[in-house]
Amino acid sequence: MKPTGPLPPEFAKQRGPLTIDGRTAEKWVADAGDTPLFVYDLGTVAARVERFRAALPGVDLHYAIKANPFAPLLAGLAPLVDGLDVASSGELALALKAKPAAAISFAGPGKRDDELAVAIGAGATLNVESEGEATRALAAGERLGLTPRLAVRVNPDVELRGSGMRMGGRPSPFGVDADRAGALVRRIIDAGADWRGLHIYAGSQVLDAAAIIEAQAATLALAERLADQAGAMPPLVNLGGGFGVPYFAGDRPLDVEAVGASLAQTLAKRAPALAGTRFAIELGRWLVAEAGVYLTRIVDRKTSRGETFLVTDGGLNHQLAASGNFGTVVRRNYPIALASRMGEAPAERVTVVGPLCTPLDRLGDQIGLPPAQVGDLIAVFLAGAYGASASPAGFLGHPPAAEVLAGRS
Repeated sequence: MKPTGPLPPEFAKQRGPLTIDGRTAEKWVADAGDTPLFVYDLGTVAARVERFRAALPGVDLHYAIKANPFAPLLAGLAPLVDGLDVASSGELALALKAKPAAAISFAGPGKRDDELAVAIGAGATLNVESEGEATRALAAGERLGLTPRLAVRVNPDVELRGSGMRMGGRPSPFGVDADRAGALVRRIIDAGADWRGLHIYAGSQVLDAAAIIEAQAATLALAERLADQAGAMPPLVNLGGGFGVPYFAGDRPLDVEAVGASLAQTLAKRAPALAGTRFAIELGRWLVAEAGVYLTRIVDRKTSRGETFLVTDGGLNHQLAASGNFGTVVRRNYPIALASRMGEAPAERVTVVGPLCTPLDRLGDQIGLPPAQVGDLIAVFLAGAYGASASPAGFLGHPPAAEVLAGRS
C-alpha cells in the first residue's frame, strides 16, 4: 500500500462517521442535495488566524484570495484579516464586496489597461510588476484625474529554500529585479503617485521554519537597501508568505511560533530606513487548506487484473491538486478516508478514481481503506485551497461541485 498524507488535526482523532462542525458528512451532503461537495469550516480558518496573531503580534495578515475565492468563505474571513490580495479584476470585484479598497492590493504580471483603471478608480493598491506597467498605471491615473496608489513588487535576489513554487532569485515574470527596484520607486514618487511600499515574495508551500526565517531576514535586508536607494521609507513591506501545510506522508507542520519569534527579533533590530514601516505576511493556503473537505460518492467498485478500483462521481475536474496534476513532480497521495469509518484500520488496497475518461483522474493510488462499497462517501482532506477554482471544472462536461460554508456561528 502507498501512504497517504496526515489528516489535519481537526480530523485526526475522529472515529466512526466523519463530522465537520458537529455534523456528519452524510448530513452535509443531504443538505447540499448531492455530491461532489466541498465543505469549508470557518471555525478552522479562525483558529489559524488566532494562531498567527499569537505567533506574530504586530504583523499584518493578508489573505491571498487565489487560494479560495468562495464568496461566503471570503465574507467570513475578511473581517479577521488586515488586507486582501487579489490577482485579477474578477478577484478585485469580490474583494471590494468584503473589504474597503484601501485594504486591497492587486498583483499579477499581466494586468490590462482596463484592470489598472478599475483598480485606480476603486482606490486599491497596484503592485506594479515592471517599469512598463508602472508607466501604464501612471498614465491611467492621469487620464482618470486620480492619484494611483502604487507599490513595487520586487523579484528578490534570493530563493526560498524548500519552496514548492519558487518565485525569486531567478529570471521571472513576477516583479522588478531587485537591482532596478529602487530606481523605479524613486520614479513613482517623483511622478506624484501615492507610493504604498514593497511587495517581496520569494516562494510558497514551505514547511521548514529555518528556510522561512532565512528568507525573511534576507527580505528585510533587501527592503532596507531599496529604501536607502529610493530615499524614502516604505509605508508597508509585504514580506510574502511561504507558509506550507503537510499534504503528504512524512510532512511535518510548519513551526509558525519559531518563525514569529525570529521575525520579532529581526524587526526589533531593523535599520532606521524602516523604522516607521508596517509589515505584512500574505497567506492563502495556510489559512484555508486544512479547513476544506471534498466529499465524493462511490458509484462503482470493480476489479481489473487483480487491482480494486473505487470509482467516484468527482475527481480531478474539482480536485486537480489531489490528483497530482497541479505542478507536482512526483504523484503522492493526499490525506483521504472512507467518511463512514474514520480511524478504522485499512482492510484492503484500493485505487480511488474519478469519472473522467483519462488515467490522470486518480484521487488515491493503491491506498489502504476499510471495506468500501458503492454508495459510500470518500473524503479528500486539505481541500480548502486550490481546489474548485484551480481545477478544470468544465472538462468533459461534468457538473461543478457544490460548495458550502460550515462554522458560521
